[in-house]
Amino acid sequence: MNYYTTGQFAKLANVSQRTIRYYDKIGLLKPSCILKNGYRQYSEKDFIRLQKIITLRNLDFSIEDIFSMMSSEETLKDSLHLQSSLVQAKINNLQNLKEALDIAASSIEKNAFEWSNLISLVQMSQDNSSIINQYMTSKNLDVRIALHEKYSQNPMGWFPWLYSQIDFQGVNRLLEIGCGSGELWKNNTLNLRNREFFLSDSSEGMVSEVRKKYGSAFNCIVADCEKIPFKDTYFDCVIANHVLFYLQNLHQGIAEICRVLKPDGVLYCSTYGSNHMKEITALVQAFDSKVTLSQTNLYDVFGLENGKGILNPYFSSIEVSYYPDELIVDEAQPLVDYIMSCHGNQSEIIGPRLIEFKEFIQKQLPLHITKEAGVFICKK
Repeated sequence: MNYYTTGQFAKLANVSQRTIRYYDKIGLLKPSCILKNGYRQYSEKDFIRLQKIITLRNLDFSIEDIFSMMSSEETLKDSLHLQSSLVQAKINNLQNLKEALDIAASSIEKNAFEWSNLISLVQMSQDNSSIINQYMTSKNLDVRIALHEKYSQNPMGWFPWLYSQIDFQGVNRLLEIGCGSGELWKNNTLNLRNREFFLSDSSEGMVSEVRKKYGSAFNCIVADCEKIPFKDTYFDCVIANHVLFYLQNLHQGIAEICRVLKPDGVLYCSTYGSNHMKEITALVQAFDSKVTLSQTNLYDVFGLENGKGILNPYFSSIEVSYYPDELIVDEAQPLVDYIMSCHGNQSEIIGPRLIEFKEFIQKQLPLHITKEAGVFICKK
């Protein structure tokens, strides 16, 4: 294997030595070895890692985001596929911008230009925030699902269980709010002919992903739960899987759901209890007490303990069904990936110490993790 000094490595990658030293200092790119005289030695494997960092920086990902994205032990092939898909997303974004500019220029020639159209053009040209948000949202969701699928002790996974709780008899019009990647419908056995099933999400990227996955089997739309774009009493059933606690105005969202439900319609809304995944919080706190995995406890907003009281004013009857399960995790990397996918400050604090953190987790294995989740079945 060939090794390079810091200067040689920087020249090979066409970046400054200062950049290499900075990445080393913050722990994003450590050299493969350090000689007795203190000289850094970088390998071809380090170069692959640096190439990925440079690509992600050029796509406007923050250093904190990159720490999270670099935590997984990807192969070179996986890394290149990821970068290729992100570059393609950027190309698509620029192509949409070009088409919008051409239309704007054409409207000027026809004396039909409206200055208000410049707002959307400015938004499209500002940055790649939509690409970043789409990728991070999708990736983080996949990471969380993967941990539960691999280590759950209940042989019936969460999504098949939730699917089994829904009474589809007589349901001809259904709306799922916050469908994410559409995992709930992965093994759908329903005949959807003459039925209107709408899968919605506030993320255009998620909706696009679901549309590609399921084709025309479902109606896939971008929609805000606090302003549902359907007329009153339109749906027989609404599903909100781990969604309500994310709403900016929870009561507005619930009121909107009630508005679009038929008089005898049913809402299925799932959430967590206060003990859900508590061992993971304790784990990161033991490593560094400054780590916060979430700025808000979601179960405080809408959880198994307080959910019925929140829903009572809107529904005539409410039942709750609990999902019995726990995780027994015996590998460190999936836990690292899960923790780095959270919404808190872990990338900033744990990111520079990922190797140390993974070694710390390894010593705690196997780890038994409490799962406390369930679904409210609410009849209007």
